[in-house]
Amino acid sequence: MQQEAARRKNEGGWRHAFVAFVYSWRGLRAAWRHEVAFRQEVIVFLLAVPAAWLLGRRPAERALLVAVTLAVLVVELLNSAIEAVCDLVHPDAHPLVGRAKDLGSAAVLLSIACAALVWGGVLWMRVFD
Repeated sequence: MQQEAARRKNEGGWRHAFVAFVYSWRGLRAAWRHEVAFRQEVIVFLLAVPAAWLLGRRPAERALLVAVTLAVLVVELLNSAIEAVCDLVHPDAHPLVGRAKDLGSAAVLLSIACAALVWGGVLWMRVFD
């Protein structure tokens, strides 16, 4: 059974792309259901897309504004995955589990800071140029 699963995992083509999409969709649904921060960041992303269209002067600026906001969602998903694995492997308090969770949280914070810098820079250019 494991050999069959391993063989299917390494198959390429459309079937693999479809299966990967299904897994990704399940991950997004799980994040939406179980992660408050992810839901909040999705709302910010949905507000940021039209704001990027209005604020950006060029397509590249608009794409950058959307991309850095999307990057926050990506980092939040990775942080949530780290937390889920930590809780599975060691449900009790442990210094290394705490460190792993803190590092994931710090990554989210830095991605938000990066997005804020980019948005602030584009806003600055829009107002003062």
